[in-house]
Amino acid sequence: MVSMDGSLFIQIVNFLFLIWVLNVIMYKPVRKVLLQRKEKMTGLEQDIETFGNEVREKQKAFSSGIREARAKGLKEKESLIQMADDEEKEIISRINEKAQTEIAEVRGQIAKDVDAVRNSLLNEIDGFAREIGQKILGRAV
Repeated sequence: MVSMDGSLFIQIVNFLFLIWVLNVIMYKPVRKVLLQRKEKMTGLEQDIETFGNEVREKQKAFSSGIREARAKGLKEKESLIQMADDEEKEIISRINEKAQTEIAEVRGQIAKDVDAVRNSLLNEIDGFAREIGQKILGRAV
């Protein structure tokens, strides 16, 4: 049986002393480490959230930069296409002008040649008529 004598008070004091010693030696340092760990984890979570927000902002900036670059590239492409079309039209018009000039020269040359051939044929027409008449009649004319 348990007897209530003076040793009970010694055991109570011993128990309280043990709790105090354990609190000083173990519980407070462990709680301190746990508190530091919790603060560190909270800080890391905040850093993660901050970095996440920065990443989202940078992604938005990157996406908008890409869109702007594409739009700028498209405008430049259209500008180059327009310049090429204008240059093509200019080249074609120069070629057409040159072709018209050459055609006019060739027509003039053909007209001169036709006149020369006509004149030579007109000069030889009497001879041809005489030869044809001789062949048809079978005698000299």
